[in-house]
Amino acid sequence: MSQQLKFRVVEARQRDVGRKVARITEYAMNKLNIENGDYIEVIGPNGSALLQALIGDGLSDNEIRIDGYVRRSVGVGIGDEVIVKRAQVQDGTRVVLAPTQPISFSQSFVDYVKDWLMDKPLSRGETISVPTYVGSIDFVVVTTQPSNSIRVTSRTALEIKQEPVKEVGAFPKVTWEDIGDLEDVKEKIREIVELPMRHPEIFQHLGIEPPKGVLLYGPPGVGKTLLAKALANEIGAYFTSINGPEIMSKFYGESEQRLREIFEEAEKNAPAIIFIDEIDAIAPKREEVTGEVEKRVVAQLLTLMDGIKGRGKVIVIGATNRPDAIDPALRRPGRFDREIEIRPPDAKARKEILQVHTRNMPLAEDVNLDKIAEQTHGYTGADLAALAREAAMSALRRFIKDRNIDLEQQQIPVNVLKELKVTMQDFIDAMKFIQPTLLREVYVEVPKVRWEDIGGLEEAKQQLREAVEWPLKFPEIFEKLGIRPPKGILLFGPPGTGKTMLAKAVATESGANFIAVRGPEILSKWVGESEKAVREIFRRARQTAPCVIFFDEIDSIAPMRGFAHDSGVTERIVNQLLAEMDGIQPLNRVVVIAATNRPDILDPALLRPGRFDRLIYVPPPDEKARLEILKIYVRSLPIDSTVNLEELAKKLEGYTGADIEALARETAMKILRQRYYECLNKARQECKNSQECIDASVKGCMSNATLKITMQDFLDTMKVIGPSLSKADIIRYENMAKEIKRAVMG
Repeated sequence: MSQQLKFRVVEARQRDVGRKVARITEYAMNKLNIENGDYIEVIGPNGSALLQALIGDGLSDNEIRIDGYVRRSVGVGIGDEVIVKRAQVQDGTRVVLAPTQPISFSQSFVDYVKDWLMDKPLSRGETISVPTYVGSIDFVVVTTQPSNSIRVTSRTALEIKQEPVKEVGAFPKVTWEDIGDLEDVKEKIREIVELPMRHPEIFQHLGIEPPKGVLLYGPPGVGKTLLAKALANEIGAYFTSINGPEIMSKFYGESEQRLREIFEEAEKNAPAIIFIDEIDAIAPKREEVTGEVEKRVVAQLLTLMDGIKGRGKVIVIGATNRPDAIDPALRRPGRFDREIEIRPPDAKARKEILQVHTRNMPLAEDVNLDKIAEQTHGYTGADLAALAREAAMSALRRFIKDRNIDLEQQQIPVNVLKELKVTMQDFIDAMKFIQPTLLREVYVEVPKVRWEDIGGLEEAKQQLREAVEWPLKFPEIFEKLGIRPPKGILLFGPPGTGKTMLAKAVATESGANFIAVRGPEILSKWVGESEKAVREIFRRARQTAPCVIFFDEIDSIAPMRGFAHDSGVTERIVNQLLAEMDGIQPLNRVVVIAATNRPDILDPALLRPGRFDRLIYVPPPDEKARLEILKIYVRSLPIDSTVNLEELAKKLEGYTGADIEALARETAMKILRQRYYECLNKARQECKNSQECIDASVKGCMSNATLKITMQDFLDTMKVIGPSLSKADIIRYENMAKEIKRAVMG
């Protein structure tokens, strides 16, 4: 008799899902007297499965990694034990598969399925999953010859039936491996739900009641519904879901009756899970709703969840992205015993989610999932699924266009289809169309401004790098040194010196999400709405960290308290800003940047360390900075060799960066204007009175024109575009900067 060993089941890696492989340690293989790649039989309470044994990493000698398909077929869950022994597998001569759902296919699809099954072990009656371009198709193994357990080889004849068969068990097709990351949440749910359902004797021995309800809350698209489906699948429970609006009825008492029927049905099919999606829709706060139906539905739900009659082995899972809108009576032990927050994924979690959605995708070698994960701040699991789908569609469009394939006229041969790969560029293109859900309401497309696009301001740039870029790019170093990065940076100085441009550059260079708030936009005539807008901005920023919040013209919403001649709205906004920036709720990896040209009227409480830690004076450009700015704005202009930019920079005393940009633009327009009138006068002489001839002649003349900008052109334009700042203005701003820094430093 062959050696048998007991193993504890753990979750499979993403790369192994659906491949009919089991991962164990090399020591365990030696004990079973098998080698890497041999076949084993995994035996559970509901049957057995044939798998290929491969060496796994991060495992104990008594652990085995198997995926959700195998766990379901043998009737085990994570943490359960299975018996494993060496399997004798014959080469198959014939295999017949039947789909679980109606499909249409050609011979090339049969060849593809055989290719996928090559060298995999199959047993009669089992369900296998075959990946397709953007999903998978389940097949039941109807016939295997010459025995019940065979291996698919090149000589095996494969047949796929057209008629679908009913698959055993009506569970949602979601396993723990279909959920990227969320390990903490999975562990909590297993403790609360899976353990009492699988091993009720433990709770009986301890003399305690198992939990009756779990409330999952978090932003839309983070995986609340997916978790509930995976849980029902993994524990083999009866699963029923309640979609809020479906149970509502205009007839008296009908809504409550539907709720009672759902709970009764679940009790009959126990163990069962009742999943209530968007629970805030059917159980809102009773004091805030006017309709009687909603109040009666809430009362009925309370009774069903914690009434005199016990629920038996029925667990209720609720999901919402608005936990504060739910009736408080539901949020107590005995109803929803545990509340689990599901946060948006971080970079590590995003990589795992991408692995889930690309595991069946033919990826090109240049695809770097780590890089994509880093670039997708603010994306939820649903966004990443959409991103993968859009990248696949982008690859398909490119492939059809390059090969001139007419899908109406021809089938794509399998050998040609094998050349279709999803590249890194496809993912980059897809990111242009898929915006992060969490930022959609406040999403701002930041122009790609780099540090080199800003002339001068070296000191301000360096301070911004240290305050924003370094903490976001190297958080582990700051943690190691015990340094708390700055929370806020105030850029102040004369208008047109580049404050807004610096904020755009820091967002681009740090790779952070960017929320731009123009002060007056958040002011509202309704009491409380302006403060709510500020709270919402900071809440979104925390969810989508790392994030930069940029308040332009902050003096319009945060002036000194006690001096405003309004209804007190700006004072309340200041209070809200102070609480958000340095309140009880921490700002992790969120940086606030504000810009103003009136720092003297800002509320002093904002300017202390802990709120705006760094006060950066953005001065008017000096001669060196003016030369750098000139070089940036004239680099695409056709300037004459006689133009001396150093001499021009000396003459531009009092000009800001915005003035220099206007000077370059107006000079270009000046010579364009001159050339246009030259061409127009010439055309009028040649064409007499024919307007059509004049238009064509002017167009030809302008396109063939060789334009040159001379030093005199710049000097002429300076008479029109003067400096924004006088010497008195510059001295006033410099004194203001000294006064503010002295006041803050004490």
